Parts: sequence; structure tokens; C-alpha cells
Amino acid sequence: MSAGFNTDGMLDIYLFENNQLLEQLQETVLEQKDAECFDDEAINEIFRAMHTIKGSSGVMMFDEITTVSHKLEDVFYYLRESHPDNVPHIKLVEHVLEVADFIQGEMDKLSDGEEADGKASDIVARLDDFLASIKGEKKPKEVIKENVHEEPTQFYIAPMAKSESHFYQIYIVYTPDTQMANVHAYKAVHALKEIAEDLQYSPDNIITDAESGTEILEHGFKILLQTQSTEGVIRDIIGMGYEIESIELFEVNEATYKRGFDIFGTDIQIDLDSPVEEIEARSEAEKQTQEPKEEKKIAPGDFVIQNAEPGKGKKLAKDKQKKAEKTSYISVDVNKMDMLMDLIGELVISESVVLQNPDLKVPGLKLDNFSKAAGQLSKISTDLQNVIMSMRMVPLTNTFQKMNRIVFDVSRKLGKEIEFEMQGDTTEVDKNIIEHISDPLMHLVRNAVDHGIEMPEERLAAGKKSKGKVTLFAKTEAGKVWIGVQDNGGGLDRKKIMEKARKQELLDLDRKESSYTDKEVFQFITLPGFSTNEKVTEYSGRGVGMDVVVQNIQEIGGSLEIESVYGEGSLMLLKIPLTLAIIDGIVMTAGDTTFVIQTDVVKEFVSVNEDMMVEQPNGEECVMIRGECYPVMRLGEWYHLDDYKSDINNGMMLILEIDGKRVCMFVDRLIGKQEIVVKPIPSYVKKVRGLSGCTQLGDGGIALILDPAGLVE
Repeated sequence: MSAGFNTDGMLDIYLFENNQLLEQLQETVLEQKDAECFDDEAINEIFRAMHTIKGSSGVMMFDEITTVSHKLEDVFYYLRESHPDNVPHIKLVEHVLEVADFIQGEMDKLSDGEEADGKASDIVARLDDFLASIKGEKKPKEVIKENVHEEPTQFYIAPMAKSESHFYQIYIVYTPDTQMANVHAYKAVHALKEIAEDLQYSPDNIITDAESGTEILEHGFKILLQTQSTEGVIRDIIGMGYEIESIELFEVNEATYKRGFDIFGTDIQIDLDSPVEEIEARSEAEKQTQEPKEEKKIAPGDFVIQNAEPGKGKKLAKDKQKKAEKTSYISVDVNKMDMLMDLIGELVISESVVLQNPDLKVPGLKLDNFSKAAGQLSKISTDLQNVIMSMRMVPLTNTFQKMNRIVFDVSRKLGKEIEFEMQGDTTEVDKNIIEHISDPLMHLVRNAVDHGIEMPEERLAAGKKSKGKVTLFAKTEAGKVWIGVQDNGGGLDRKKIMEKARKQELLDLDRKESSYTDKEVFQFITLPGFSTNEKVTEYSGRGVGMDVVVQNIQEIGGSLEIESVYGEGSLMLLKIPLTLAIIDGIVMTAGDTTFVIQTDVVKEFVSVNEDMMVEQPNGEECVMIRGECYPVMRLGEWYHLDDYKSDINNGMMLILEIDGKRVCMFVDRLIGKQEIVVKPIPSYVKKVRGLSGCTQLGDGGIALILDPAGLVE
């Protein structure tokens, strides 16, 4: 590698692209882990992923990552070329995941500013043994050449054309917003060098000059390649990868090839329906009679090789007009997205301050033009919120795939046969929500595998199939995302849970045990230190986990519901908000304090009188509304506020529905509906039950945001 090669700024691109490749790799492997073997498409995909990671790691001089990825590439090179029929599939899956874990661990170190100092020698040795075993079990007639990776001293290899040699002209166009295009070009060169007999590229200073990236974006990247490989192999190596807009590749004869980069953009009249051989012959004849022309920059997409029908030759064809504009993407730092979201929140608050300004409430003042302008401002503000919210929404696919990996690893260690199914993994939620639910979801999935699914012999004895099933699903409903972990295992034992609760003195002495509903009993397992597992294992039995799940979910305004049938299975259902940033809320007062509650839990506003109130023997209040009896919670009394209205005739009753329960909340006065920017309660303020945050109102005042689940709990 040239001593002048500058790696500053390349690490972020390296980590981003390889993380994407590892996610795709793991998804491919886990999708086919239960199959008899990898299909051809999966083998090619894994081979390309390892080849790309090997190449980029070689550029970055991460030797251990390069070595281990090259060794796994060797395995899949052999699978692709020789098609052995007796490969132990699960063993191969474990090897791939082991390599992926090693590479991911090294990249995590790099992300944290540490050195990639892991040693891959043990993994490489195991891969060597595995490769030797599958080669020894099958004796192919054709000896498959080893996929050897050799670092050349230079990229310009002496061109010694053979009868099998082919000559290619390659033109790569990168998307206009590509960062460090010279690095991407170098990676293409680095990948092609292994099949090259001769390799030239323009601009030729991509290693030493960062400014060459600008030239590549303006004029494209040109490559001349002499090789014995086919066009398909070349396209597989380069690939339509990250930041590549188009690749044009077609074969030329040796004489044309030797003219160098003059062949790019030569002006030749051609018949588009003629075979390639005729076009090349005419092209060469015309060039011999013409004076050399000044190099003309070829425009992206001018000419491409188009595959003809089977049995027909290739023809040179004008690139067809695209039917739709190609979608382009740009990577953005998450911190910038958070900052933009904060600014949108401040804009919403400022808008409320302007539109609710007391100076506008002068009797008889006509503000028709102002009202129109304010309406337009509100529309733009709402559209802006929707756009930024959609930018922050990401699918749950990657999170679900991590759970798939957990099921695979844990089931293998416990000796259980488990099928994993994902439903609704494309459901989108706010990125901050995903960060909060990853750990709780991991606990629930592990519990389903460890606690829920029985051992194969136990399942057979109970009349079930030996293979258990864990289903992870997601859907959106009523402004929330529901994420469920369901298993068809043994279910929760109510009797055992009640016995444990009795020992820990969790039961109410004034209440009969038979009066506890299943839902109430199952909630005991979410308490700290509560576990019915008599044996402590690597994954459970210490009484920690479920309490952490509930705590983390409640921090983002969510809740956990547990359903189970003994002997049939369990369902753990998370209900969490789609976003934490901006919500629609109902503003109200109790005493001198202003509160906000999200609109989707408010079902009805009702004015009541004393005749509708009922007092229970235990002192609790209820209200009768249209023949239904609802428990009543007085907000002012709940928080011991001064000067709240205790007279039921002077206030307003809100019917709330939370997790299937309906309660009535009594407040002094309703102010109205408003978009609320959620702000966290300062850390120096003691956590108060029933509150999830605070917000600033249009008049500059502070309102407390109620947590409905915390109030009903």
C-alpha cells in the first residue's frame, strides 16, 4: 500500500457498510438455518459479503478481520464451485455466525475508539478443519482450485495475454452525494486485482490524492481489465453496492484494449442491432483511418451491453429510458436527527406562544388576515413534524433478527428444538423506541425459550410435537405499537406462582386467594426477586429480568400484559407509543396545576352530579354512567393539590381506557386539545407515580404529562 494513502475519515464508511453487510448476512443465514442446506443464491450472497468485507478490511489494514473473512470465503468458494452434497448444515451455520460475531466484536471496538486487537487464529483453525472435512468426504472429478488471496506489490500487472484472456472496459458512476468516492473506487480496484492479468484505472491517483474523489463524481471511474473471468464474475465482484449508481461493462478486442483510455467516449457510428463482433470490427477499421481524437468524456448510461435471448449473441444497445426516478439515500448522523427533532419541538412551542398570545384576545379585534396566515403556518408546522417523524421511523426487522439469533443460540445450548417465526417485522417505530425495547425484548425471548418451551421428551409425553415454536410479532393499533412474544410451551403455573407469592408475603391478607384474577397473578412474576425457577441457569432463575423489562417499558410510556394457559403456552405483549417526541394531548387543570393526557386514551367527557356517585364499603368512589359502574380517581386528591374543586357538580369527568380497563378521572376544568412536545422531568425531581414528563404551553406555563398506565396500576 502506498505510504501516502490517507485513512482519515474512512473508518465511518467502513463501519457503516460492513455493519449493513453483517446484518444482511445474519438475516440470510437465520432464514435458512432450518433448511437442509444453503441454496445457490444464499451461498453467492454470503460469498460476496465475505469478499467485500475482506477487501475493505484489507484496505484498512485490519489483518485479523481480513484473515477470518477470507477463510470463510474459501469455504463458500468451495461450496459454490464443487457443490458437495454432504455438508453438515447446522455446523456450517454455526461457523458463519461465529465469524460474524468476531467481525462484529472487532467493529464494536473500533466504534468505541479502541483497537481491533482480537485474534482469529482459533476460528481460522476450526474453519480449516471444517473445509478439510467436507473436501475429504467428497472426491470430485475436477479439482477445485484454492481461492488464494495474495497481496501484489503493485496493481499494474504485466499483461501477458493468453488465448483464454478477455478484455473489458468498465465505467462506474457513483451517486452525486457519495462521500470519499476515491475510497469506493479503490475498493473496486482492490477486489478486481485477484482476477486481473492486467489492470489499469483512471484517475490513477485515487490512493494518494483525496481530490480525485471529486473528479470521479464528475466524470466517473474508468477501468481497463484483462482477465480470464467472465462478465458475470466481474459484476459479482464489483456489484451494485453502496453509493454505486450504475456500472457499464462490455468486452473489447485486444487491439482496442491496448489503445488505453482513448477508447472511452470514441465517436463511432454503429448499428444497434449488429452483433458485438461486427461492431468491434467496424470500429477498429474506422479508427485505423482516422486521426486520434482528443479524449471525449463518456456520459453515464450512453452504451451498455444488453443480454440477448439464449442462443443469440449480445448486442450493443442504447440504455432505455428509466420509467421512474431512482431513489437515492444519504447517511445522516443520528445526533443531527435528534437535534432537528428538538428544533421542531421548539418550533411547535413557539407557534403556540404566538397563536395563544393574550394580546390577540382584545374584544372586537378583527384578525382575518392573521388567522389565514396562522392557519397556513400551522399546516406547514404539522407537515414538517410528519416529515421529520417519518425520517426517524425505522423498521423492527433488525431488532427481530437479533431475537432470531438469540433463539438459535439458546435453544442449541439447552438442547431444545425450536422454530422461530416473525410477523410484522416491517412495522416502523421511532429509533429511540427501538433502543429502549431491545433489552426487554431479549429478556422475554430468552424466557420463552428457557422457561416456556419444554424439553423434547417432555413435549412428546404431553402429546405435543417435539419441536416447540416461538412467535415474535408486531402491529400498530390506536397510536401504539404492539409487540408480542408467544410460545406454545408449558405456560405459567398459577398454583406455583401463588405459592411463591404467599412465601414472599405479597398477598393481601384481607383478600381471598381465589379472588385474584389470572392477570393479577401473572403480574407477580414482574416483581423484583420473584422467580419460580428452582434451578439457577445461565439464562434464568435469579429473579431478575422481568422487573427490568417492566421498568424499561414504563419509562417510555408503555405497558406489559401477560396471558397464559397452563400446558398450552404464554403471550407477553408490549404496548408502547410509536414516538416519544410530539403527541396530541388534552390540557386540563386540577387546583392550580396544569396537566396533559394523550388523546388516544380519552374516550369521553361527561358532566356528572352527586346522584350518579356511589361510595363502596371500602371508601372507594364509583360513578354510574348509562348503567355502567366506573371507579373514580380525583386528580386533585391523588396529588394532594391545594384549592382543587371537590364539588362533583363543578368539574368534568374524563372516561379513560387503558389496557382494556375503564376508569373515570375527575378534573376541575378542560382547556382544550393541543400538540405537546414531550420533555423529560429533570433528574433532580423525585420520580412521581403517574407522571411521564412535562411540556411548555403557549402561555409559557409548564404542564405535567400524565402516564395513564401509571395511574391505573
